[in-house]
Formats: sequence, structure tokens, C-alpha cells
Amino acid sequence: MFYRHGVKLVRVLVLAAVLQSAHAAERLRAITLIPTPLAGGYAVVVSEQTYTNSEWRAVVQTLLTKYQGTRLIKHSGGVENAREALIKFKPRYTAFVAQPEEAGRDYVAAVHRLTRELDDDPYPDTMWGILTGYSAHDVFRMVTNKTPLVIRKGAGGTAIPLDAFEEGVWYDEGKQGRKVVKLAGSQPQEQAAPADATEELVAVFNQFKPDFFMTSGHATERDWQIGYAYKSGQFVCKDGVLYGKDTRRKTYRIDSPNPKIYLPAGNCLMGHIQDRQSMALAFMGSGGVNQMIGYTVVTWYGYGGWGVRDYFFGTPGRLTFAEAFYCNQIALNHELVSRFPATVGARFPSYELEKDPQLLNRFAAQIGLRDRATAKDNLGLLWDRDVVAFYGDPAWEARLKAQPPEWVQVFNEKKGVFTFEVIARPDAANSKPVAPSRPVIQLFPFRLKNIKVLEGAEYQPVIMENFLLLGQPRQLERGKSYRVVFQAQKD
Repeated sequence: MFYRHGVKLVRVLVLAAVLQSAHAAERLRAITLIPTPLAGGYAVVVSEQTYTNSEWRAVVQTLLTKYQGTRLIKHSGGVENAREALIKFKPRYTAFVAQPEEAGRDYVAAVHRLTRELDDDPYPDTMWGILTGYSAHDVFRMVTNKTPLVIRKGAGGTAIPLDAFEEGVWYDEGKQGRKVVKLAGSQPQEQAAPADATEELVAVFNQFKPDFFMTSGHATERDWQIGYAYKSGQFVCKDGVLYGKDTRRKTYRIDSPNPKIYLPAGNCLMGHIQDRQSMALAFMGSGGVNQMIGYTVVTWYGYGGWGVRDYFFGTPGRLTFAEAFYCNQIALNHELVSRFPATVGARFPSYELEKDPQLLNRFAAQIGLRDRATAKDNLGLLWDRDVVAFYGDPAWEARLKAQPPEWVQVFNEKKGVFTFEVIARPDAANSKPVAPSRPVIQLFPFRLKNIKVLEGAEYQPVIMENFLLLGQPRQLERGKSYRVVFQAQKD
């Protein structure tokens, strides 16, 4: 079975001493944030236990002042107990503040399920993120950052599309001694890399200071292995600090405080916060990561991770990183609903594939998957649906620098009639249709109700209260307009 794995990062604030003092909460409250207006509301969900901790309560209170229209939802017991309050508030964004001991695999799955169960449809109803860290000061760094990130510098331990960045570098996980470099104003060029690139990759973090980092290959909660097809060094963690450790077992501390996002698109277990000695916490600690995704399980299907990459890079600059994650969750659930409606309600009783190799076979038999041609896709979508975490403030904007897209999306309203149009960019040198790797999705800046399609039903649009997904066609003819017109009321 083919496994791939990943990691994420966050920069360190100079507030450690503040948070360690006896008056941490009071001093944090003294920091003034001017609330940012948001369309649709913002909920902060936290357990009663975490809220009683003065340092974490100060983080919550600071987050509540960051945006206008923010509401605090405290719950006892499991996070699913916040459901009724979320249904009443209907937030566009939801931040789940959790200490590391709360934010494990089961918590991530519970958040996925909760955010799909705020109404009767099977799609996620709020854009969410889990805010956690090795200590409260790591989270405080994230919530006090209000400056949007325009991503210009990229780096990867696997191939990344360097054309999307002003400058960047990636190291080949399949071929030892190879990297591809793009300097500002130049085209990407292949160069020789050390057989063990550990020290160079640490320097990428500490000196190059990328805005974006992506990995794949082998990983666990404790490490990321730099080479997939060859032996090399690794990234490891200790007490919220990220280190490079080469094949001679020499370690190099990573201290990269600039805000960045981390996309471990194919890594197993990188998003699993097993305990405080977990890689995700170190990436969000000394690694400077403000937002990241990550599998909490062994990954073998890949839709939940690689799909985020596809949405983020598909139309550069259109979607934030959080929106790319949200769109991919919509697309994944649409794939389940449209192809395998009989199994939409199925839930894995456990995700510990690393300990139970027969888990998938038993579950497939339990839910009656007998068609070999479709069983892998059905099982894979169910596996990926509840196991990819998103860490960070979901309303914080991190996006690529805008570039001419392969297709343009237009959405407007006139007197309660909404028009959505997709046009693939004409290209005199290339007449081949544009083929988005995931369904085209338009997120609405408001909630809608009483929706009625007036035009474009042949494109199989799925229109919910907060998005439109274009079911067909999957290939867009260049220069052709695909239009959906519908009537609706703002909720």
C-alpha cells in the first residue's frame, strides 16, 4: 500500500515570558486589537475546562476582540455539545480553541461531523479551524496576526509549482541529490543538492524564510523523513521546537518566525496531535506556521490532502488557504453523495490502521462494498472525510499572488436573482479544453434560502446556503460560457 505524509509551521512571539507570569491573562487583555468586520459571523468554540485556564481564556478573549460579530460558545463534554448553539448562530467561520490534550484524532473527526450536522444537507456548514499549540503563546501569536499573507516565496520537500511563486525551491523526494530552484525574475532551474539535504532545508526555513512549505513522503507524529525513495535525514520535534536531524544524527534547530502556511499534502499522521511531542505543534511553534492541514491517520487514498493543493493552486490568488480546504471538503462530500449515496451515513469505528491492518477490509464488508471497480473510491472517500485537520484561524487570509487563471468565475445578484458564470480563458496556441482537477465551486459571501434554479440545470449545479458547485461539465471549452441563474433570498 502506498503511503505519503506531511508537516506544518508557526512563528514564535516574544510573549513567552508574559504567558508564564502570574498575571498572564490580564496582560494579554491589555493588548488592543481593532475588530475586523466579517460577513456572516464568527464563533469561538471552547470547552469549559480550557476556558477555566487563565492563559487559554486570555487567548479566547483576544480572539473574540479580533472580529466584529464574534460569539463565544462554551461546551461541557464533547465538542458535539456545541451543536445547538452553532445552529442558532449560523456562523460563517468557527474557531475551535483546544489544548493539545483535547485536539487528538477523535476531536478532529468530531469537528468534521459536527460542522456537517448544522442543517439537513450533508455538506459542511461553516468554515472552521482548530486553534491549538504546544503552549497558549503559540496560539496567541496566530490570533493577534491580522495582516493578510500574500504568498511570494515557496519551498517544498516535494515538487511544488514554482510558477506560482516569485521565488522558491523544492527538493526531490524521489531522486537523491536533486532540487529545483527559482530565483526572482528567472525561470526554474534544476540544480544539484547534497545527498543529505537536512542542513539545507533547515537553512531554507531559517534564512530563506518561505511563506509556504509543502511536503509528502514518509512521516509519523514524531518525524518527517526527507527522502521518500532514498535514505536521508529527517525533521523531528521536541517541546514545541522543530529540528533537522541528518544521517550523522547531527541536529539543527529551526527558528523561522515569519508567518507561513504548511501543506503536508500526502504525509501520514502529520496532523495527528498524539501528545505535546507531536510534529504539528512544533511546526506551529518554532516553524512559524499560522495555518496548516494534516492527516491524523495513515493516508492511502489522498483526496483530503492533495485536493487542497488542487484548489489552492487551481486559480492562484482566488481562494485563501482556509477556503481551499473548505472547498475540498465540499467536493469530497459531493463525490460521496453523487456516486455512493447508500454509504453517506457510514462511519469508521476506528482509524488506527497503523495498528490494525485489516481495518479497511472489515469495514468494507460491514457496509457491503462488493463492486471491485468502485470499492476503493467509496472506501477512500469515507476514509478521508473526517481525518484531515485544519489548524489555524479560518478567517485569516493567506493566498497566492494573483495570476491569470485558466478560467474565470463571475457571481452577481440583481433583485434576488443570482447569476454564476464560468468562462475558460481563450488561448490561440492551445485549443484543448480546460480540465479542473476538482469541481468548480463558488463560495457565497452570505447565506441563502428558498433557492430555485432558473437556468443552467443541465450543468447539475449543487446550490446550498453558502456555496454553488458546478457538477458538469468536468472539461471547459475555451471561450465558452457556462451559466447558472437562480432565485433565492438572503438568510
